[in-house]
Amino acid sequence: MDRRSIYLINPKADHPPYFGAEVCAAHGSAPVAFIADLAITTVAALVPNDFLVKLCDAQVGDVDLDFSGAYVGITGKSSQVGHMVELANAFRQRGRTVIFGGPHASLAADELRPYCDILVRGEIETIAPQLFADLARGSWRDVYEGNRPPLDEPPRPRWAAYPNHRALQGCVQTSRGCPFACDFCDVIQYVGRRVRHKPVDSVLAELDALYETGYRTVFLADDNLTAHRRRARELLAAIAAWNENRPAGRMFFNTQVSIDAADDADLLDLCGQAGINEVFVGIETPNEDGLAASGKRQNVGRDALERLVNFARHGIGVMGGMIVGFDADGPDIFERQADFAARSAVPIFSLGALVAPNATPLRARIKAEGRLLPLAGVGAAMAPWRTNIVPARISNRALSRGIRWLANRLYDPDAFADRLLRAIALLPKRSVHAVDRTSAPPRAVERAAVNVVRSMPSLGPRESVAFDRIVRAAASNGVAKRHAMSSVFRYMQVRHMYQNGGFWGPDGGRLAES
Repeated sequence: MDRRSIYLINPKADHPPYFGAEVCAAHGSAPVAFIADLAITTVAALVPNDFLVKLCDAQVGDVDLDFSGAYVGITGKSSQVGHMVELANAFRQRGRTVIFGGPHASLAADELRPYCDILVRGEIETIAPQLFADLARGSWRDVYEGNRPPLDEPPRPRWAAYPNHRALQGCVQTSRGCPFACDFCDVIQYVGRRVRHKPVDSVLAELDALYETGYRTVFLADDNLTAHRRRARELLAAIAAWNENRPAGRMFFNTQVSIDAADDADLLDLCGQAGINEVFVGIETPNEDGLAASGKRQNVGRDALERLVNFARHGIGVMGGMIVGFDADGPDIFERQADFAARSAVPIFSLGALVAPNATPLRARIKAEGRLLPLAGVGAAMAPWRTNIVPARISNRALSRGIRWLANRLYDPDAFADRLLRAIALLPKRSVHAVDRTSAPPRAVERAAVNVVRSMPSLGPRESVAFDRIVRAAASNGVAKRHAMSSVFRYMQVRHMYQNGGFWGPDGGRLAES
């Protein structure tokens, strides 16, 4: 076997996720990736030129188990662990040397170590030269420990080796780290609380590459894009200027921010000018006791509903994170969450039970209190309605029934349409962009997404009525059309996800008393 050949794989998710596009294949298209994978393309950029590199995103293509090279590198998050292990076993049975890396390998090394030959912990940039030199010699260490390097000279992802024609959004990471200290967040355990930034010129160069590849939507994969306001303003101003000079249509962006960004109107103006179309905001819960106890203090003390309205008024859609099962949550939390959502202008919520991830303060506390549940199988907790915690004030049975009830209330077609129409009513009637340009023709993958959106009426008569309401509300507003399309697509993915997991039901389940 060739010791200068490596196969880099991004596995499928173990369950269809909120941030996914499995619904496209379910409606007859070829498989689609919601976001192009940045991990394997970045690692590929670190592989020496004298190595043969092959990439596979298993979201959109079959894994070649007959790969003839010596090494197989598999990345993955906690939501992909089952498939990571499945692939590793298959390749090791075929005599290949398997390397694990990425967030879950870094945070749960003891869990994954038996399934691989080499485990890479932490960020790979500074250890890549030694790792690949060892692979070329055929003599390696069992574990390589990366650090948290500065991002002054970041590798340029090798998008030319990636199946870009199957991905809806490109991906650029402009920084790593988040200064906040939420006790359930494993991101800061992996990349740290000190935020490290790429040079703005490097970010623009990556955007150039994605634009030339054909992408017109890019996910800015920062843990919190606006955490450092001065840097955020500099970056957004540069992207806005870059966007004004695109010859074949503007670029739009989705990203993640904390809710306190809503308090800065000038920052939101810059977001709109740059082309920020949609943001994920970790709202989590209207229960401020739960927020304070978890360390999410940036969410406490201000009216969350009004803050969320501020995003919409600047033309920015919101996808909200929603969590149930905090220690402060009693039996009424499901109805409180449903009421909060019903009064919001947030069409899509990523609802999940509180989970104690590896390496987090929450996990350490829950384990010390004897409330950490054993799980059957690697990665078994990652369906969003499952948890590895015994709740403090309700039973696990009540949590399970309550979250199913809440999910079915949130995605009742009338409730979804009401929230989306409320958001549409708040959006500006015209784009903040000074110049409108002719867009590039839609790619095949974008046409597949449009077909999914248009299929909403096929879910049932109530969905058909809701779809008609949405179409009428968005018809005369170009900004609203873009948000409506995105929200309906995400709605269809959620319905596919819930139905695939046996979570969707006509009665929506019933609330338990405790």
